[in-house]
Amino acid sequence: MRIVLVGPPGAGKGTQAAFLAQNLSIPHISTGDLFRANISQGTELGKQAKSYMDAGQLVPDEVTIGMAKDRMEQPDAVNGFLLDGFPRNVSQAEALDVALKTDDVKLDAVLDLEVPEDEVVKRIAGRRICRNDSAHVFHVAYKQPKTEGVCDICGGELYQRDDDKEETVRKRLEVYHTQTEPIIGYYREQGLVKTISALGKVEEVTARAMEALGR
Repeated sequence: MRIVLVGPPGAGKGTQAAFLAQNLSIPHISTGDLFRANISQGTELGKQAKSYMDAGQLVPDEVTIGMAKDRMEQPDAVNGFLLDGFPRNVSQAEALDVALKTDDVKLDAVLDLEVPEDEVVKRIAGRRICRNDSAHVFHVAYKQPKTEGVCDICGGELYQRDDDKEETVRKRLEVYHTQTEPIIGYYREQGLVKTISALGKVEEVTARAMEALGR
């Protein structure tokens, strides 16, 4: 299956992408991984991306699309892939359609993870990260530490990242609504969109997703 995963910040796209890719035996292709791989390997596209990033500029769509196209043509993606974080806007979605058409393939589904805005804010603004190890993540409502402000694992101080503060989260949501959400309408016209609730336990959301995908 060839799937695009869409949803607002805090919808759990990364978590669901990993589970779905494993269940469907297809590679999980995220924008972040594409950039890191191309830059670390020193590919021509990676060098281009790095030059823009070093200058504090957004990487042009054509560079991102080139990376995605190269990745989708790798042997492990012959039978499908799951795109996470790409396309990010309608122009990228249109370019993806052109790239796929060139290879005589097409998308099977666009999975839209739906979460109320207040829940997104609650999920992200409630996160607390350990200063010693960013992999140690807690939450004021869903995963409270035994001692407030102290990491259960290493005893480090827990803090709220600037990106996780409510004002910033709401700005990120505005960007999502303006730039990314329109691709749902674009794909809906093609009959590809499957919308599911991303509320509940991780395994419950995965089960809904698999059902929506007919698996």
